Amino acid sequence: MSIFEYNGSALVAMVGKNCFAIASDRRLGVQLQTIATDFQRIFKIHDKLFLGLSGLGSDAQTLYQRLVFRHKLYQLREERDMKPETFASLVSAILYEKRFGPYFCQPVIAGLGDDDKPFICTMDSIGAKELAKDFVVAGTASESLYGACESMFKPDMEHEELFETISQALLSSVDRDCLSGWGGHVYVVTPSEVTERILKGRMD
Repeated sequence: MSIFEYNGSALVAMVGKNCFAIASDRRLGVQLQTIATDFQRIFKIHDKLFLGLSGLGSDAQTLYQRLVFRHKLYQLREERDMKPETFASLVSAILYEKRFGPYFCQPVIAGLGDDDKPFICTMDSIGAKELAKDFVVAGTASESLYGACESMFKPDMEHEELFETISQALLSSVDRDCLSGWGGHVYVVTPSEVTERILKGRMD
């Protein structure tokens, strides 16, 4: 078993019309044994920027703390929030400088940039970015998430339809992966509000 699969995870971000959604499962396991059913994988950097970290749970929390520290320094120096593109470059640089002993994480970054244009991207554990205009996935359930998102996604969805789509994609995908699941956690972000919802899923 790969170290990335040790705790299990499922992460997906999807773009809508001037909005985006990011969702994760809630299971923390040690291989096939479930440890917690309310584990947080999605973190708020600021009102229009969210970060999801799949992979090893302990590395995810360490990396998140480093990124919050660097973002606060940026806010103090620049007196503004970081753009999603800038933050993606920061995450990539932090991962790449540890490339010989990497953080075992696959980040998913989602945010609203200039003119409230949604930005999503993911990267591997050494910071190689993959940009997308529709959706990005990460974690142990990524293969089934690709299939569900490919079939369900359509461009320019409004925020309610986007929530429905990403939720159905997540729930149907984690049912096909025994290392992730136990409900879901969904954020839908528009220029004016952030909606957070907890999904109930199969508890096995």
